Amino acid sequence: MHEPSAVTTYLFTDIEGSTGHWEREPERMSVALASHDAIAQARVTAHRGTVVKTTGDGIHAVFDEPLDAVCAAVALQVAFADANATNGIALRVRCGLHAGVDTRRDNDFFGNAVNRAARVMTAAHGGQILVSQAVAALVADRLPKDIALLDL
Repeated sequence: MHEPSAVTTYLFTDIEGSTGHWEREPERMSVALASHDAIAQARVTAHRGTVVKTTGDGIHAVFDEPLDAVCAAVALQVAFADANATNGIALRVRCGLHAGVDTRRDNDFFGNAVNRAARVMTAAHGGQILVSQAVAALVADRLPKDIALLDL
């Protein structure tokens, strides 16, 4: 059974350099990743989003409102900037956002927009949030004063 599609903003995250952390400090990284997952869940939920799934050392989340997705990504980056929040391991998280209409099925999303969001995230560096032009157009005139977009 397919659920109706709607414009959705997708957030993908990934920890840059996680393989090295796992190789050097597997026990500490295990705790750090559990903290990462809890922080991500809390920040996404606080901004009216839903974590669809974890993706190894990242998340895939969805939002009805693109500004909520941007604010959640900023909140994630602020939280991860504090290494004490993740067992003393500095996690450099990269974030990518894109908005579009895709198919919802079995509590997951399929289609071009969700795939694009994942690709946007892969272009980001740790500590960076990249948004597609689709997201930028939806939020540019509504951003809080402490958030700005830079055309790359």
